[in-house]
Amino acid sequence: MAQLVSIDPVTRIEGHLRIDVEIEDGKVKDAWSSGTMFRGIEMLLKGKHPFDAQQVTERICGVCPLVHGTAASYNLDDALGVELPDNARIIRNLCLGANFIQSHILHFYHLAALDYVDVAAVVDYSGNNPALKAIKGKVAGLVKANDVYPFLPRYKTDDYVSDPEIATVLVGHYVEALEMRKKAQEMLSIFYGRMPSFVGTVPGGVTVQPTISNIAAFRARLAELRFWIDNVYVQDILTVAGVPAYEIFFTAGDSGGNYLAYGGFDEDSKGTVKFLPRGCIIGNEVTAVKEFEEEKVTESVKHSWYKDECEGLHPKEGKTEPEVGKDGAYSFLKAPRYDGKPMEVGPMARMLVLAGLELSGKIAGEKQKLMPLIKSLGLDAKVMELATAGKFGILPRHAMRALECKLLADQMEVWLDELKPGEPIWDKKDIPGESYGRGLVEGPRGSLGHWIHIKGKKIENYQAIVPTTWNAAPRDKEGNRGPIETALLGLPVPDAENPINVVRCVRSFDPCLACAIHVIHPEHNGVKEFRVF
Repeated sequence: MAQLVSIDPVTRIEGHLRIDVEIEDGKVKDAWSSGTMFRGIEMLLKGKHPFDAQQVTERICGVCPLVHGTAASYNLDDALGVELPDNARIIRNLCLGANFIQSHILHFYHLAALDYVDVAAVVDYSGNNPALKAIKGKVAGLVKANDVYPFLPRYKTDDYVSDPEIATVLVGHYVEALEMRKKAQEMLSIFYGRMPSFVGTVPGGVTVQPTISNIAAFRARLAELRFWIDNVYVQDILTVAGVPAYEIFFTAGDSGGNYLAYGGFDEDSKGTVKFLPRGCIIGNEVTAVKEFEEEKVTESVKHSWYKDECEGLHPKEGKTEPEVGKDGAYSFLKAPRYDGKPMEVGPMARMLVLAGLELSGKIAGEKQKLMPLIKSLGLDAKVMELATAGKFGILPRHAMRALECKLLADQMEVWLDELKPGEPIWDKKDIPGESYGRGLVEGPRGSLGHWIHIKGKKIENYQAIVPTTWNAAPRDKEGNRGPIETALLGLPVPDAENPINVVRCVRSFDPCLACAIHVIHPEHNGVKEFRVF
C-alpha cells in the first residue's frame, strides 16, 4: 500500500520548499515539488526607474544577490545598447567566478555533506594529527553537552561514512570551508565593495578601476583557493563517491535527460563567446548538443498559483498575477519549459553541455578543458558508462559542481592577466523612451534570465526565471513533472520514517527557494505595498 510522506520545509537549502513523495514497495512512486513562497519582485519594479532593477533584484535572495545583480546589469546593458568595456566584462567575470567558488564550497560542505558523514564518529578518532585531534575535542565537547545542533537535525541511516579517520578529516574540511568561503567573499568585495547587496556592477559597466594593488589582492586569495579546491574539495568528492554504499547514487536521481545552459562568462565584448558554452541536451543525447534558441522558453502555470492568462508566455511578455487557492495548483513556482520540455539547469547541465561539445569534436585540441580534467582524475570511464546508461544521478551532480569550480578558479587567473589598469570601465548610455532587454547568465545554481520592457523611460514589465524555478518546477499543462519531481521517481526509500535519500536527491540540485521571495500578507494573502527610500 502506498504511503504519502511530506517534508516541509526541506532543510539545509535556501528558502521554503515542500516535497511530497508517494512511497510504495520501498521506492518513490510519485512526487510533488511545492514552492511555498511568492516572489513579487516583478510587481514591485513596475513603474520604477530602470536603474532600480539592478539594486532591487539583488534583494530577491540574500544568498544570490551577486548573480541577480549581474543578470540585471546585462539586462539593462541590452536595453540601453551598451558597448561593455573589456575591463568591465572581465571584472564581472571575476566577481561572478568568486561567487561560484564560495557557493559551490558552501553547497557541498555546509548543506550536503551532512547527508553522507556521521559527525558522531569523530569522537572515536585515534590518530595523532593535531588539527584533527582539536576537531575531535570540539565535537566530543558538543556531544557531551548534548549540543550537536550545528549538525542536526537530520535523518538516521546506516550508510553514513562512519570510519573515524575519514569522518574526522571530512568534518575538519567542513570547518576549513568556512575560511575558504570567506576568502572568496573577500575577492568579490575587492571590486564590488561588499556582499551581499553589492554596489560594484551597474548598467553600463562596473564602478571600481582595476589597479596593480587590487589585482594582487585578488590574485593572492585566488591562489589559496585554487590549492584548496585541487587538494581538498575535489578529493573529498572522490572520497564520498568511492563509498560502496553510495554506488546507487551515480544513476539514482536522474532528472529525465534534458539539460539547458544559457552559457556563462563572456569572453568577448558582444557576449557571443562564452567560457561555459550555451546549448541544450535532449533525451540524454550528450554528444548531440543542440543550439539554444531563446524564443523556445515559455512558462506554464497550470499547477501554479497564477492566473490562467499567465500560461505559456515567453518571459519577454510574461505576467506575474497570483491566484492563491487556484484549483489544481500546488506551487508558487511557475513551470519553465524549453520547446515544451522540462530542463535541468545548473553545474551538471553546464558540464554535460561542455563534455558533449568536446566529445563530439565541436571543441577540439588545446581548447578542450573538461575531458582532459576528467581523464586526469581517472573518471573518463565512469562518465562514458553513465552516458551509455543514459542516467546522471545524485553523485554526478555533486562531482560536476566540483569540476566546474576548479575550471573556473583556474580560468580566473587568466582573466586577471587580461585586466588593463587605466582603461575604461563604464559606457554611459541614456535611457530610451521604449525598449526591450534581456540578461541571460549562468549562476552557481543554473541558468538565470532577466527580461525588461522600458516604456516612457520607466519599467513597464520585468520578469525573471531563476534556476530553481527550472529545477523545482511543478507539473505543466501537459502533466509533465519538473526535474526534481522526475529525479525522485524510483528512488529507494527503505524506511518511510527516515527518507534520507529523498533529501539527498533534492539537495543535490542546491535549491534556492528564496528566489521566490514572498510579499504576501500573512493574514489575508494580499500583496503588501512597500515604499523604498
